[in-house]
Amino acid sequence: MGFEHFDVFVIGTGTAGKGVAKDCAKAGWKVAITDNREYGGTCPNRGCDPKKVLVGFTEIIDRATKMQGKGITKMPEVNWSDLMTFKETFLDAIPAATEKDLAALDIKMYHQSPKFLDKNTLSVEGKTITADKIVIATGQKPMPLRIPGEEYALLSEDFLDLKELPETMIFIGAGYIGMEFAHIAARFGVKVTMMDFMPGPLSNFDEDMVNYIQQVSEEDLGIDFIFNAEVKEIEKLQKNFRVKGIQDGKEISAKAEMVFNTAGRVPSIEDLDLEKGNVAFSKKGITVNEFLQNSTNKNVYACGDVSDSSGLPLTPLSSQESKIVSANLLNSKEPKKADYPPQPTVVYTLPKLAFVGLSEKEAKEQGYDYELEHKLVPDWFNAKHINEKIYAYKTLVDKKTGLVLGAHLVGPEASEIINMFVMAMCGKLDCETLKKMIFTYPSWASDIKGMV
Repeated sequence: MGFEHFDVFVIGTGTAGKGVAKDCAKAGWKVAITDNREYGGTCPNRGCDPKKVLVGFTEIIDRATKMQGKGITKMPEVNWSDLMTFKETFLDAIPAATEKDLAALDIKMYHQSPKFLDKNTLSVEGKTITADKIVIATGQKPMPLRIPGEEYALLSEDFLDLKELPETMIFIGAGYIGMEFAHIAARFGVKVTMMDFMPGPLSNFDEDMVNYIQQVSEEDLGIDFIFNAEVKEIEKLQKNFRVKGIQDGKEISAKAEMVFNTAGRVPSIEDLDLEKGNVAFSKKGITVNEFLQNSTNKNVYACGDVSDSSGLPLTPLSSQESKIVSANLLNSKEPKKADYPPQPTVVYTLPKLAFVGLSEKEAKEQGYDYELEHKLVPDWFNAKHINEKIYAYKTLVDKKTGLVLGAHLVGPEASEIINMFVMAMCGKLDCETLKKMIFTYPSWASDIKGMV
């Protein structure tokens, strides 16, 4: 059995892992990295990037639909196969390019999930590896359904590789992944059914904003929702699959040609044998302190979606956390604490859903005296000129300071407007200052002045 020692061994090649590996290699450290899948991580290979390519196309369909009779006389013809070919142009080079960048820094690369043998020793590709420091950046993976027939359920990455679309689909889970893919499929003519054990979709988002999304999903796209449903089994039929469940104590079922598990994601840590490395973990991931250092094995750090930190499982946060870990590895005498500014998040349905900061419940729990404004504003020019009926906002402003505590948006460009709120919150700009600013008009950014 081979044996090699490294200054740092990184597990995972996504945004967080490759960031740490590159920083340490540039500092002259002997670095190794491994991944049990293609190099580059989830986001560019099988997540947000390819998804956004498909969303971009459905925006064209959506815009044309809303403008029929107002200048659009014929809907554009759509071709799923051509779209998937276009999508591949964004993905083909990523793994090879990632490996090339790492090789240029003399980073040793492995292609397997390692296992801890003890606190500083790993087994990977039949070799025993020791490292002074080990960084876990394995991200997340789809949560198993753990029901009979779960092998028949496809995953989000399977959706992104579909050669052709079926007539019917069922999504088990109405979180952001399920809702995004449901909207894509429905706009390509697929009859979609969504099942979830919760009483509604997108449970982590503001209920009022989510209601607008559900309205569009049902009325405009024909999506059927089955809530308060505990899925018990997936049965293979001759052509379709039947998903069985319990709702209000009664047996229910739904049939479709394809079934997707979109029930959520969990930390990808089960293959690491963390107990042997004395690495503490929770349901949310590797437990870390304020320096992103493991709570029980001080030679282990974790960053990105797999860390049980205050950072949301989002690519921009993975980049932030990788910089914290790199700084603390390279300068352990002056450790740097992870600092989390306001973290915006977006659901790429159409219209889009976005929020940053506190919810009403959180603001109340934290004792703020705040002013709440919630309006549906389809008559505002930005919405009206594209015939968009769903454009709404909810803002929470501290009465004492005039600072924005939270913003919840639904609309065509919610993903961009929310960034204006992020800048206001990070820059501690009060509402009076925001209202005095001059923005281009008409622009979506200028609408922030009417929302506070």
